[in-house]
Amino acid sequence: MTKGYWIARVDVHDPEGYKAYIAANAAALKKYGGRFIVRGGRFDNPEGGHRKRNVVVEFPNYQAAYDCWYSPEYQAAIPHRTPFSEGDFLIVEGYDGPQP
Repeated sequence: MTKGYWIARVDVHDPEGYKAYIAANAAALKKYGGRFIVRGGRFDNPEGGHRKRNVVVEFPNYQAAYDCWYSPEYQAAIPHRTPFSEGDFLIVEGYDGPQP
């Protein structure tokens, strides 16, 4: 079974205010088996638009990633994020097929 992922690109306007979101989302991520693969860090943007912060969260499968986003626990965390940031979020299924 392929893994599931959240891919987020975020501009944080108030890092202090954003800390409440980071604390609030931890319970949902833990419950659904989420783990950070990318959490900020250095990046290069050779093409297209970008935001200041990139995050990739890996889940055991797509359904867990989907269920986590729509869970009461994560939905309760969102209001802690929106006043302090704006972003683009995707829930995607991993690939487990042939590689080059």
